Amino acid sequence: MLKKIIYRVRYGKPLVIVSGIPRSGTSLLMQMLSAGGLPVVDDDERKEDVDNPRGYCELARVRTLNREDDQSWLADCRGKGLKIISPLLRELPLTLNYKVIFVLRNIDEILASQRKMLEHRNEPCDDTADSRMRTYFEDHVRIAHSYLKHTRNFQALFVDYGDVIRDPTRNAAVINAFVSARLDEAAMAEAVEPGLYRNRNRKR
Repeated sequence: MLKKIIYRVRYGKPLVIVSGIPRSGTSLLMQMLSAGGLPVVDDDERKEDVDNPRGYCELARVRTLNREDDQSWLADCRGKGLKIISPLLRELPLTLNYKVIFVLRNIDEILASQRKMLEHRNEPCDDTADSRMRTYFEDHVRIAHSYLKHTRNFQALFVDYGDVIRDPTRNAAVINAFVSARLDEAAMAEAVEPGLYRNRNRKR
């Protein structure tokens, strides 16, 4: 508790970051936060489609974090939810305070979801790359976990996408307690649509 107070005084109200590997379920978590009453930062530039029929809930400017010299705009996002894919977490300035909800998902499901997205866009799919991508993703999650654990400006909550789908009520309570934003947990749980859990690994 004392640590939280010190960080709040030093860095201000935390940004609530939803992060994870692309196609891990980060859009769902953003939708839950928004339904619960947390202001979220997005620009609706990337429209809903067959892969994300309820939208992507993201801010295009985030994609250039690693190329921006001026990141002062992030200060205006304090107290709000912002989606940032995990490779860009290291680009966040250490002059702010962050609460990161990191979404974990079965790697085979992520790979299947990415293949489907490429097919829908008529882009080439290289099935032989799956083993390399699986190793890359697994290594990346370990690195991200270590970074979040050992970097003082970050507090992290790791949630499993499949578990959120199976038990949205419990997960809504856990997320609300972590964010400490007095969110509407019932509305958060209702934002979870099990029918959108596609590319499910049936071996689980």
